[in-house]
Amino acid sequence: MWRCPLGLLLLLLLAGESALGARRGRGRRELAPGLHLRGIRDAGGRYCQEQDLCCRGRADDCALPYLGATCYCDLFCNRTVSDCCPDFWDFCLGVPPPFPPIQGCTHGSRIYPVLGTYWDNCNRWAEQEADGVAFALQTVLRPGEVLPTAFEAAEKWPNLIHEPLDQGNCAGSWAFSTAAVASDRVSIHSLGHMTPVLSPQNLLSCDTHNQQGCRGGRLDGAWWFLRRRGVVSDHCYPFVGREQDEAGPAPRCMMHSRAMGRGKRQATARCPSSHVHANDIYQVTPAYRLGTNPALLRPLPTALMEVHEDFFLYQGGIYSHTPVSLGRPERYRRHGTHSVKITGWGEETLPDGRTLKYWTAANSWGPAWGERGHFRIVRGANECDIESFVLGVWGRVGMEDMGHR
Repeated sequence: MWRCPLGLLLLLLLAGESALGARRGRGRRELAPGLHLRGIRDAGGRYCQEQDLCCRGRADDCALPYLGATCYCDLFCNRTVSDCCPDFWDFCLGVPPPFPPIQGCTHGSRIYPVLGTYWDNCNRWAEQEADGVAFALQTVLRPGEVLPTAFEAAEKWPNLIHEPLDQGNCAGSWAFSTAAVASDRVSIHSLGHMTPVLSPQNLLSCDTHNQQGCRGGRLDGAWWFLRRRGVVSDHCYPFVGREQDEAGPAPRCMMHSRAMGRGKRQATARCPSSHVHANDIYQVTPAYRLGTNPALLRPLPTALMEVHEDFFLYQGGIYSHTPVSLGRPERYRRHGTHSVKITGWGEETLPDGRTLKYWTAANSWGPAWGERGHFRIVRGANECDIESFVLGVWGRVGMEDMGHR
């Protein structure tokens, strides 16, 4: 009978206990309830920002104490059951948190929820609402964010905002603007781990329900497709309609996918480009409608606008519609609906001392148009209806999408 040396046996036992402890440690975090099921406590607290923590992938040591619990500043925390620190979304991703803040009272630089009882150095104190007007301690609402007079997405998220696309003769801005916004959101929400340029052609050819390809389409339909079916990268499925007559037949769909569970999709076809093998499917969360408060527009939304004949002549500056063809025959008037990507805002002082506010947006008419493919348009006056229908999304990014880096 073979006998195991005592030293080897002790090493095996210690290794087993270590592995078991590691499994228990992983299980504790993965099985723990979410921190924000009823809203974010201490919504104005500085956690990730105070320690300058933003970690890619999963990093269990990227953690901080949080009101008797532990919160994290790694990308793994941003999953279905969230254990992110309250300022993770704003500080690390630059987007509003997906959970509402809980109003409370300030005590010791922390905001505590109402209707709770807490201990501080053996002194019992309570947070409660009095007469529906004031709290027993100091009434504190979530501090309003002080917005800068100017904001540019490319400066906030360097190397994560993609250059304007070129739709050529294809009247498919509905596909180009949604693909452009989704590309940026996936890059931002993955902390730069994934920076795909998503395929407008995938939308033009495969999103056919009530859509007309290069003859027009709907933003809500495009966002539904990006959520439920997803698209591949532009390298995998390149645009083929730059010189295509918009009245011609749309190319057939060459990309298909199947469900993997939990809403995720997997490609079941090879890339139409024979030089590319990576056929990863990228998806987004449900689209949500936004107001015109700049604080809400930092997630880079798509916006519909009315395009008039003078917009085709734009070369720079702050655009506002001038009816240059007023009184001319109808054939000289060009008018239609167009979709663009809002990228920021700013202000400009005019020679007479007045301040003119504007939006900045990326068009899809190539980099030679306008201000390197971008344009500025008057803000606050619903110029060309650009503030009437604005949609935003989040990139759908999980640990499985990034190889658990």
